[in-house]
Amino acid sequence: MDSVVDYIIRPLYPEEIHLLRDFLYEAIFIPEGVEPLPRDVVDLPELKLYIQDFGKKQDDCCLVVEYDGKVVGAVWTRIMNDYGHVDDETPSLSISLYKESLVSTKN
Repeated sequence: MDSVVDYIIRPLYPEEIHLLRDFLYEAIFIPEGVEPLPRDVVDLPELKLYIQDFGKKQDDCCLVVEYDGKVVGAVWTRIMNDYGHVDDETPSLSISLYKESLVSTKN
């Protein structure tokens, strides 16, 4: 029988905005067998724009997944001139989960 995982999807609270830095790092694809990048890679201008001053732009939007009282994932959108920029009305989408949360839900 499948087990039920209890989680909540809710808006990111203003006091949690700092978590986006971790989620941005977790969103970086690192192929298996490749050494992970240093965490400060998210301070590079081309990555920083995904989270810098998040919540101050009218179109910034973020939902998080809370599991067992802890935020374990985030999905956020922002209109910005990034790699996949379409136009000034179409937001870019970022999504990330903590690796540990994937392990703990596979029981």
